[in-house]
Amino acid sequence: MSLVTDVAAADSTRALAHFSAMLEWETDCWDVHDAISSGQQDFVLLDVRSHALYDAGHVPGAISLPHKKIIAGTMKKFPEGSLFVVYCAGPHCNGAIRAAIRLAELGLPVKTMPGGITGWLDKGFALEKANTTGAESI
Repeated sequence: MSLVTDVAAADSTRALAHFSAMLEWETDCWDVHDAISSGQQDFVLLDVRSHALYDAGHVPGAISLPHKKIIAGTMKKFPEGSLFVVYCAGPHCNGAIRAAIRLAELGLPVKTMPGGITGWLDKGFALEKANTTGAESI
């Protein structure tokens, strides 16, 4: 018996509930890219890394808001009911989780994009640099 099968898989009903629920908390780079490129971006995309990292390259249409700066006053700048999608450097970085916690503490809807910059680049998508069309920092 391998370590993979040492613990039995959940039954299908529990697996369905678990994996379906994951989509309430996460989205992936492909879906974000599709929404942006099709003009259907119905969420606020936050790059929660430092402003310097954002300036060096970020997902097009993202707003720079380092996770430590997510506070009630700052978030009032966004329309009520906005869904926030947060990302950081990638799966080796917990900045997106920290940002998601801050947003949830403020009662705001949030999803993470777990792949972050690494996942974005892995999909072959381009980054944009600061001072280009649409680049914004808060």
